[in-house]
Amino acid sequence: MDFSTMNAAEQAHMTKIIEKKQMQDFLRMYSNLVERCFNSCCNDFTSKALSSKEEQCVLNCTDKFLKHSERVGARFAEQNADAMGAGSK
Repeated sequence: MDFSTMNAAEQAHMTKIIEKKQMQDFLRMYSNLVERCFNSCCNDFTSKALSSKEEQCVLNCTDKFLKHSERVGARFAEQNADAMGAGSK
């Protein structure tokens, strides 16, 4: 996004909006991760501690979720770069 045509106050306002949106996206991703891994892995409520099986499941779940998110982000960046390149030709 090109902010060069905006004055300093408008640029600061847009930056604040973008930062807020990024924080909301991060919190949404984190919430989805917690909910998904909890629902998939935690099923024994007889103890307040995780069993070793549950703990390993949570570790695998979070690792898979984060790797998936990273890969999707990389693909999105590639698509965006391709679109920007095609738009400037």
